[in-house]
Amino acid sequence: MQKTRMEELQLNDFQYHLADERIARFPLAQRDQSKLLEYRRGVIEHRSFFELPDRLPADSLLIFNNTKVIPARLHFQRATGAVIELFLLNPLPADRLVTEAMQDHQQSIWQCMIGNRKRWKPDETLSKEIRIGEQTVLLRAYWHDADRSSIRFEWTGNEAFASILHEAGKIPLPPYLNRDVTDADQENYQTVYSRIEGAVAAPTAGLHFTPAVLARLEEKGIRTDYLTLHVGAGTFQPIKATDVRQHMMHTEQVVYSRQNLENLVDHRGPVIAVGTTSMRSLESLYWFGVRLLKDEPEPFLLDQHYAYSLQEADLPDRKDAIRAVLNYLQETGQPQVVAHTGIYCMPGYRFRITNGLVTNFHQPGSTLILLVAAFVGEQWRTIYNEALQNGYRFLSYGDSSLLLP
Repeated sequence: MQKTRMEELQLNDFQYHLADERIARFPLAQRDQSKLLEYRRGVIEHRSFFELPDRLPADSLLIFNNTKVIPARLHFQRATGAVIELFLLNPLPADRLVTEAMQDHQQSIWQCMIGNRKRWKPDETLSKEIRIGEQTVLLRAYWHDADRSSIRFEWTGNEAFASILHEAGKIPLPPYLNRDVTDADQENYQTVYSRIEGAVAAPTAGLHFTPAVLARLEEKGIRTDYLTLHVGAGTFQPIKATDVRQHMMHTEQVVYSRQNLENLVDHRGPVIAVGTTSMRSLESLYWFGVRLLKDEPEPFLLDQHYAYSLQEADLPDRKDAIRAVLNYLQETGQPQVVAHTGIYCMPGYRFRITNGLVTNFHQPGSTLILLVAAFVGEQWRTIYNEALQNGYRFLSYGDSSLLLP
């Protein structure tokens, strides 16, 4: 593994000035009219996003994250008037499929972030009535395990938990937008190809795609595929450590289908990730294969240190690693792999599967900036300066970039 000097991993080296007015608090009326900064082997050009299909290398395989944002913010009002916010993070136990938990009936247990936590007494039940069609449903929340911030939800009737959330919850917009959710956000903060419910933040690089752009990709012969990583609230967790290597990464659930593996294992052209979540999923796949080949325990649990712990000479090529995961599916008869990744891509990381990245412009000093810096090197600052000087809109509802180092 390439070594990186200590001073190159100081948080200050990944900061830049982002004026408040450069943050896009609302999306454009037409998704694919956003700007597209193209960075190709050191050369920057300015385009519009609808041009993306014409700018991708021949024989590209474009990988999307088809997770769907759930209305993860639930508000309960106590008799005193105090409001308690329960922000759903993940179902328990932690290895449970999110899609399975969304189909729970009458009861579901989730780890949550809890707003106004001190006001909620240990033996107190929170409750609220909601209307689903002609039916009135009583939703209750109880402490399940206060030390783990786990909450047990119970409700009357026979509605699935997904239906309860859609009536009682709110879409969790990123905190840096600093505004209330509007009705339009219910649609705008989803990709047009979102399908698998479970994320608490959108894979925002995908927000620029429209049916017309997807159709143009097909016309151009660009192959596409969809995996699922349920984006967690940890994606907004700021780095507080002076040495960025000391930052504690969050873990997210990722699901790979047999089709994903078959499409990747023999693909000879560039593999391009749509968004940092797709990139983290692809890179994690390589390391899951490594863990299988090394016959390690819990092969589908990846922490932030593993990719930096092995010698280059001991590592397999991309095809062998992916083949190991595919063989696992064939041997076990499972249709998909459910894994958990805390991969941390920072300068010094060598990318194993991904050759290109479509992504928005990220917060200063964030893990996402570190990922971009790991991918394009010191040129990340040139790219961001160019975007700032040319009026690009930043963050979740902002403009896009195509990075081809």
